[in-house]
Amino acid sequence: MRKILTVLWIALLCCLVVSPVEAGRTEIRILHVNDFHGFAEPHQPLGSSEMVGGIAYLAARAKELRREKPSLLLAAGDMIQGNNWANLFQGESVIRVMNGMRFDAMVVGNHEFDFGQDVLRTRISEAQFPVLGANVEWLEGLKPYVVLELGGLKVAVIGVVTEDTPVSTHPRNVVGLKFQSPQETLKRWVAALQGTSDVIIALSHCGYPADRKLAENVPGIHVIVGGHSHTKLAEPAVVGNTVIVQAWEHGKVLGVLDLTWEEGRLMKWEGRLEEVRPEPGEVDQPVQTIVEEYEGRLDAALSQKVGEALCDLDGEHVRQRETNFGDLIADIMRDTSGADATIINGGGIRTSIRRGEVLVKHVYSALPFDNYIVAIQLTGREIREALEHGVSGVERGEGRFPQVSGLSFSYRPSAPEGSRVQEVRVAGQPLDADREYVVGTNDFLAAGGDGYRAFGDAITRSKDFAIVGGMMKGERLRYSDAGRWLRDVVIDSIREKGSLCPGVEGRIAELP
Repeated sequence: MRKILTVLWIALLCCLVVSPVEAGRTEIRILHVNDFHGFAEPHQPLGSSEMVGGIAYLAARAKELRREKPSLLLAAGDMIQGNNWANLFQGESVIRVMNGMRFDAMVVGNHEFDFGQDVLRTRISEAQFPVLGANVEWLEGLKPYVVLELGGLKVAVIGVVTEDTPVSTHPRNVVGLKFQSPQETLKRWVAALQGTSDVIIALSHCGYPADRKLAENVPGIHVIVGGHSHTKLAEPAVVGNTVIVQAWEHGKVLGVLDLTWEEGRLMKWEGRLEEVRPEPGEVDQPVQTIVEEYEGRLDAALSQKVGEALCDLDGEHVRQRETNFGDLIADIMRDTSGADATIINGGGIRTSIRRGEVLVKHVYSALPFDNYIVAIQLTGREIREALEHGVSGVERGEGRFPQVSGLSFSYRPSAPEGSRVQEVRVAGQPLDADREYVVGTNDFLAAGGDGYRAFGDAITRSKDFAIVGGMMKGERLRYSDAGRWLRDVVIDSIREKGSLCPGVEGRIAELP
């Protein structure tokens, strides 16, 4: 009897400890971040009274969640560029932190190219995880996909980045590269991997609207982990048989997606965004040590006072409407170049500057790109075309939304794209379609960046157009100074003013 009881007890224990895979049921977890942009330290967004984010706090929570079940930690692009903590070191600091957190894979975002291909290749070589970009041709080090073992399942992760990358980074950064259609690329790789992988994840830096289309048009993708549009998906979206997630921006949240597999099928999913806040005792100390090392190096270089802001300088809403910070920067560019008017892309302004002391690092955070001021001769017709393009994506928060100086215009967002702009005035006078004006901008837009073809076409039509020593030249270029970054021009202007509090002047009117 004792032997029988012992055998029964052992059999019962075996039933209790049988693995989920052996029982035909497997639970796995996907942890994900996107559009981190180097925001390593906790920060206080404009209009908020609370500190949010902090990569060492996010790392601690990710480590805790990983202990609960088999997990992957994925990054959906735009990780190494944005905040000074990343920019001053060209993303080296971010890769060190990601290595410390044991990321499993990352897809390149459009801003991974902002420091140029040589720097990106170096960052890829430093990463202790695969960096993906299946639809990018001719960049050494990028992999199209990776297959990882997770809870007894084979998980294929395919990376794709927006094919608009050549117009959302400076064109010089992608010379010689080719960006294929994410949709067609995924179709090929999904078909190739379906027979050998249990789970297929698209790690996408294409934006939420594009991800929905990918889910509609590419069968066989179980999960899309997205980025690029900075979308705060509090719960997963489901399109057909595909689950889509995205985790906002700047490390403010950690995305968590739990998946249950039974008999080779995805039977259940549950996702959430966990807020990341600086709580005492909840820090990953090795990651925090890396953060503090680079923060110390950064502070020494960028802690000098520039001036005093007597009000908040709004860089949060530059993709939707005129702001006082947009007005200020456009004015500085017009004054510097001697142009009749200035048109810049709101997306070039990355953060606000809060009321109080303005330090060098505040301006560098707001204007992180290596852009310089140019002025181009445009007809009134070309100016209208540029403004039409600028407001064509306002409902989607596109970075091309214009901030202007020396001109004013009204537009109707409910009108079809291409016919939204109504009245335009330059120096208070109605725009003359045939007259030529000198328009200030940055070299990114002058090269056709953000899709501003009116600038790009005008400058390349310039007689004897050339790029010499990194600086554009040609008869339609009336000003071009590649020797000073825009952010340094803005710093000098603020120093000269001492204190400032620009208002919103009504240069852009939104009509019902």
